[in-house]
Amino acid sequence: GQIDAISDVIYCSGDTTAEIVFTNSLSTGETIYDWSIDQSIGLSPTSGQGNLPSFTAVVGTQPVVATVTVVSSFSNSSGSTVNCAGATETFTITVNPTAQVDDPTDLVLCHNDSQAEIVLTTQNTGGTTAYTWVNNNTSIGLGGSGTGNVPAFTATNSGTAPVTATITVTPTFTNGGVTCTGPDQTFT
Repeated sequence: GQIDAISDVIYCSGDTTAEIVFTNSLSTGETIYDWSIDQSIGLSPTSGQGNLPSFTAVVGTQPVVATVTVVSSFSNSSGSTVNCAGATETFTITVNPTAQVDDPTDLVLCHNDSQAEIVLTTQNTGGTTAYTWVNNNTSIGLGGSGTGNVPAFTATNSGTAPVTATITVTPTFTNGGVTCTGPDQTFT
């Protein structure tokens, strides 16, 4: 039995993976592939025969690296029931979590109040979480958009009625050169 090398892959939680097709350079007979996976990443069952099927990748709040072990065996094409054990190939499937940002607290400020930097946080670990944000009403004294934490600003309202701005934060999670985007979080 023989099996060609298989490249490691990285997915985002929620991605539907492509089938991983095992190949070899043998020109006759049949090669049988038995595979197993050592971590829970959404693939069920955790072992099988043939190609690795498509599945929906699922993890919690940190990246999970699953090792897939593929054992090949060879049967000649004459109908023999003898299978010759062959090479073993391993590769990894890394699944990054969906990006996430904790919901910032809504604020009520008075005209000329100094608002400290609003520090954005996440439950995710094991990679890098980044944030972009957009403010739909710059008349409050806060810029229209930015990256990272929301900076300190002086609240502004020179009118006679309350003014409300909605800030929308979009998180991204990067690990292993793959960036996963998560759902927006808004606060006022």
